Amino acid sequence: MLSVKYINENINLVKECIKYKKCDINIDDILSLDLERKSLINKVEKLKANRNQINKQISKNRTDKSIDITTLISNMKELSAEIKNLDKSLLSINNSLNNQLLYIPNIIHKTTPKGSVNDNIVIKEWGKKPEFDFEIKDHKDLCDLNSLVDFKRAANISGSGFPLYTNNGAKLERSLINFMLDIHSKNGYTELFPPFLVNANSPKTTGNLPKFSEDMYYVNKDDLYCIPTAEVPITNMHLNEILDDSDLPKKYVAYSACFRREAGSYGKDTKGLLRLHQFNKVELVKFVKPEDSYVELESLLKDAESILQKLNLHYRIIALASGDLSFSAAKCYDIEVWSPFEKKYLEVSSCSNFESFQASRGNIKFRNKNTNKLEFLHTLNGSGLATPRLMIAILETFQDKNGRIEIPSILNKYINYE
Repeated sequence: MLSVKYINENINLVKECIKYKKCDINIDDILSLDLERKSLINKVEKLKANRNQINKQISKNRTDKSIDITTLISNMKELSAEIKNLDKSLLSINNSLNNQLLYIPNIIHKTTPKGSVNDNIVIKEWGKKPEFDFEIKDHKDLCDLNSLVDFKRAANISGSGFPLYTNNGAKLERSLINFMLDIHSKNGYTELFPPFLVNANSPKTTGNLPKFSEDMYYVNKDDLYCIPTAEVPITNMHLNEILDDSDLPKKYVAYSACFRREAGSYGKDTKGLLRLHQFNKVELVKFVKPEDSYVELESLLKDAESILQKLNLHYRIIALASGDLSFSAAKCYDIEVWSPFEKKYLEVSSCSNFESFQASRGNIKFRNKNTNKLEFLHTLNGSGLATPRLMIAILETFQDKNGRIEIPSILNKYINYE
């Protein structure tokens, strides 16, 4: 979360970021509210100083019966009542100000390309697009042919967007999750298995709330939210904590189911596994020193893309432009895998540096050993990877002319695919 002090000192930069990220928030209203807050604080401090002076006079003259202190006592009571009312007003202003600050997006890093989604930059391609000497099938037909996902029964159970993996489809899904967890654990990430339901404060820390409440599933009776990604519970692991300098970086990997209402998905391609309300994902989260965070971002990206290399799937990496960045990100890379049937790239990971944005919202600090001062650390996260579009790429890339799937050999130890 950006402080009022930072906003005051960088008004034009903050307004530019708000414009790029299409956030409906007026900085001038926030600054006016801050001026009102400062004026009120100044008034309260003066009244408290006056009350202290009167209290000293009362104490000094209390034993002298020749001096009437009734008026002084009356004045002090009036001042106390006024201060109490002003304190209530100040609390209300502070709450309003803090709430509005939650709607201000993170500052965009200077290396992020400027512009809209059309200005995203392809920085890398790996592998080759597969070629076929037969007419290929799309992933949905392949799922039906091989009894991998029962879309019809899933719709009867929950509605569209909630897949029911069956037989070898369930085995393949499980094998991908275990494969990715093993790879990342070997790369130094500590494995976690987090809760799938969180309190309202947790997504507020990561920036999902309050701005994106419409995209989240909410359990009203228990005041809990279904997580949109394991990033939410993992980032909140260190809520209100002070980490030791020597313990950084902290690297975590976790599998979770993810739940997203996809309120803005109308008109987008939602067939099969392309866009779901519930899906599985392996998530990577880092807590790092500020001076190391952009080196750690590049390392995070390599860890995520290594999964596609081991599966021998063609992909590309995109540096997102400022107008395509998420609310909380300062810089982000998307990893997109190739879908042979769709003839387009599908996002399977976003690797982001949030700098101190989430840490300040969650009060997550470390003690700098060089200065012995407390600082907000930097948080990063990326999918490593999400399974639905990964499965699409595997099914479409490794199909034969009969619609059978030759699973990448690296998965053999995880699955007895029939």
